[in-house]
Amino acid sequence: MLVVVVSDIPDDKRRTKLSHFLEGYGRRVQLSVFECFLSLEEMRQLYEKVKKLVKPAEDNVRFYWISQEAVSRALIIGSDAPQPPPKYYVV
Repeated sequence: MLVVVVSDIPDDKRRTKLSHFLEGYGRRVQLSVFECFLSLEEMRQLYEKVKKLVKPAEDNVRFYWISQEAVSRALIIGSDAPQPPPKYYVV
């Protein structure tokens, strides 16, 4: 399932830390928007880890589940459509 993670964090240090962390889970498509293909369990783990990186009183992080049907119907201008990462890499 595609999970779109959107954040609005006013503190530079926390914003940078969260962004670097999220780059390990998915593709950055805008400064504070990440597309991550995750299972339900991976999403739960990500949510718990992100909770430890932010201050809820100051920060805003949202996780949106996007169904495969909705992903295939997305209209996109200026970048590639969301694609899951390859199942394996050849080195």
